[in-house]
Amino acid sequence: MLLQPLPDEPFETGRLFSLRVDRFSQISVRTNRYSVPVRLIGRTVRAMVHASELVVYDGQQEDARHERLIAKGKARLDLDHYLEALIRKPGASPGATALEQARFAGKFTPVHDAWWEAAKAAHGERDGTRALIEVLLLGRHVPHEHLVAGLASALRAGALIADAVALEARKAAEADEVAAPAVSAEPERTNVTSLTERRLAQLPPDARPLPSVAAFDQLLKARQRADRPAIKGEMP
Repeated sequence: MLLQPLPDEPFETGRLFSLRVDRFSQISVRTNRYSVPVRLIGRTVRAMVHASELVVYDGQQEDARHERLIAKGKARLDLDHYLEALIRKPGASPGATALEQARFAGKFTPVHDAWWEAAKAAHGERDGTRALIEVLLLGRHVPHEHLVAGLASALRAGALIADAVALEARKAAEADEVAAPAVSAEPERTNVTSLTERRLAQLPPDARPLPSVAAFDQLLKARQRADRPAIKGEMP
């Protein structure tokens, strides 16, 4: 019996929902709420629910991915989804559920909080918070560890604007590139061990004497003496 070839696309095991995004930029899936980017407010999106995660699509584009909530009546909010709205209304960010979840997940670190407090002290509550949101928007293009390093360097220098953080983050990225070990162009050579040598090395030492061929030499001499008369008899 011949088996049929595997399909070109993997079999989808998730369950698909078609949902409308509410005014809080969230969708409700099985009693739980998940955030999506604010630009999708009022639109209908597709949510593919798997055993451990939920993926949200707008058309063919993936716009959000969340770890699936198990308990009922909970919310999973991504701070990044609200940045465009918060930069217009920066006063809404302190104490927001999305900010608290970002702190708990380690995405909003104590360095973020320290820089934010210094920025508010220097520029005022509104402008300092706006500067923080601009820094968070940088996180879409800058690795998290480099952004945190940039915040720390800018805080030490008293540079409390987003452009300074971007510059320091770029320096941190360049320093990591210099510190990274260079990859050798030649492939690493490995010693190939003979299987026979490996087996012989594991055998006990052989104390037997070397073999002798003296007995075979005596057989040859005896045969030559037996054949010599016949040979002489054939001579003219």
